[in-house]
Amino acid sequence: MPPRRPSRIGAHAPTAGGLSRGALRYAGQVGAEVVQVFVSNPRGWAPSTGDARDDHAFREGCAAGKIPVFVHAPYLVNLGSPTAATRAKSVVALRHALGRGAEIGARGVVVHAGSAVAGARREEALGQLRELLLPVLDAVPDGGPRLLVEPTAGGGQALAARVEDLAEYFDVLEQHPRLGVCLDTCHAYAAGHDLAEPGGVRAVLSALVKAVGRGRLGLVHANDSRDPLGSTRDRHAALGQGDIGLDPFGELFVHPATRDVPLVVETPGGADGHRRDIALLRALRDG
Repeated sequence: MPPRRPSRIGAHAPTAGGLSRGALRYAGQVGAEVVQVFVSNPRGWAPSTGDARDDHAFREGCAAGKIPVFVHAPYLVNLGSPTAATRAKSVVALRHALGRGAEIGARGVVVHAGSAVAGARREEALGQLRELLLPVLDAVPDGGPRLLVEPTAGGGQALAARVEDLAEYFDVLEQHPRLGVCLDTCHAYAAGHDLAEPGGVRAVLSALVKAVGRGRLGLVHANDSRDPLGSTRDRHAALGQGDIGLDPFGELFVHPATRDVPLVVETPGGADGHRRDIALLRALRDG
């Protein structure tokens, strides 16, 4: 096994003022070694066009700082929806996120796993997922970003909440080589994985590898949870100030599945909160 390199730690960065003047500057302010950004309205469908000069400056700045970049697709994306318009808009939004991700040199594009929404229609929703997403994945060029599926907090007929659900999800998509996973610790806890107990983080990472195989984990969202185990509520807390607690996050740095996998915080508190949480994770990583 090759020597382990320290996992890079960073934050979701705001893009007000542009990628280079907003997100890149924010990374410097909070001490981020990796950034995640939105490239369009996270709660809308309208795609945003990039600025070639700003994109170039952002790519150059990230390359100079050796800062990996990830894009988060809009929250509305749901290929399992029973509504045809939502499915069609979801495909357009994903293609846009992957295209913009390629333009800014992103390593991956994160998308929520989706939901069947209502009724006993899981198989139908998974069929839609296969029909709509495989062509999108096939169109990603060599060297383009991976699509990182993020299991949700559960509830609402989720297509993947517990990490075991990813086995069927990946099978439906023929284990596509452009497909990966983003694990959100708050989501996992809300979905019933007890990360707060000793060994809980190691257990969920091992279950993830069993479900989808090695090398599929591309990013970790390191967030504490405001709500109790199994709540199915996606409400983030600052690290050590929620139900998971701080110590379990240290397990993220010792499991083989997280070798060289970046961690991003999406915790509340703005720049001050992100600076604090990044420092806490660094202490766990380097201590």
